[in-house]
Amino acid sequence: MSRRILVCEAQVPFIRGGAESLVRELVAQLRLHGYDADLVSVPFKWYPLEELFAHAAAWRLLDLSESSGRRIDRVIATKFPTYFVRHPDKVTWLVHQYRAAYELVDTAFSEFEHRSLDVAVRDRIIALDTEMLAESRALFTIAHTVSARLARYNGLSSEALYHPPRLASRLRSGPAGDYVLSVGRLESVKRVDLSIRALAAGPPDLRLIIAGTGTQREAFERLAADLGLSRRVQFLGEVDDETLLELYAEALAVIFPPFDEDLGYVTLEAFLARKPVVTTTDAGEPTRFVIDGVNGRVTEPQPEALGAALADLHGDRTRAARLGEAGYELARRITWSAAIERLVEGL
Repeated sequence: MSRRILVCEAQVPFIRGGAESLVRELVAQLRLHGYDADLVSVPFKWYPLEELFAHAAAWRLLDLSESSGRRIDRVIATKFPTYFVRHPDKVTWLVHQYRAAYELVDTAFSEFEHRSLDVAVRDRIIALDTEMLAESRALFTIAHTVSARLARYNGLSSEALYHPPRLASRLRSGPAGDYVLSVGRLESVKRVDLSIRALAAGPPDLRLIIAGTGTQREAFERLAADLGLSRRVQFLGEVDDETLLELYAEALAVIFPPFDEDLGYVTLEAFLARKPVVTTTDAGEPTRFVIDGVNGRVTEPQPEALGAALADLHGDRTRAARLGEAGYELARRITWSAAIERLVEGL
């Protein structure tokens, strides 16, 4: 009888992003590798701040050691607060903690302020995270950035374990068009506004296509209009897989300048489509993949610097293609089989 594994997900209703893609692909890959796998998903809400503890408590109340009288051999927790779950063989593959309580404090991307309640909530979250994560039989993360955060704030050691993006096997290359591509959630921390400002500082005959949805779409649309870029910036919203594959295939390059990103599927997707990536020095994990002048461009997080990088690729398309090929050689070595082997070790 095959081993039974549950993957745990905290999911904001109606929101789909990289974490949601990961857990579903993980379940699918576990099944392909011969395991009886399923997904446990609990809705997540982060406001008001005290609500964080209610959701942590909800996961702590769950005993997933068995179902219908049959033993569950392992649970794999992913992001806050799924690792609060109770199970004698709990493995955590950490997507991220509640980052607003960690390194995003004192930035525009966190709601925590220097009030007594905020400080108390933040300190308690970090303490509880440390305790709950330490219960894990094995502690993995999706990226070195996440491992570094665990070591810094929680004093916990972990292993960074990469995996391919969901569309890895279907991404393809095509002739470079007259646009750069931005893919992802339209939220402040993704800094799509920086990509728009970079276009304004770049070649006047280059376009920007933005695929994705989020709470900041209207603000980004207003910015494009204010900069006189409405005809050069196209907001597509959420797109289906076939459209996304085509967008990657025909892009000149992919621009991806988030702030301290944990992983960023966009980088790997771009490389698998043989496209160079333009990112920034403070982007987080993308800078572990993108090497300036080798498989993309890495600049200071300023519109002028990004615009100059776009102009460089636009002006030398042969070089842009060569950078994209170098990215492909890196990304193709990341496999699901290697990740699954570590996650199920000991079963």
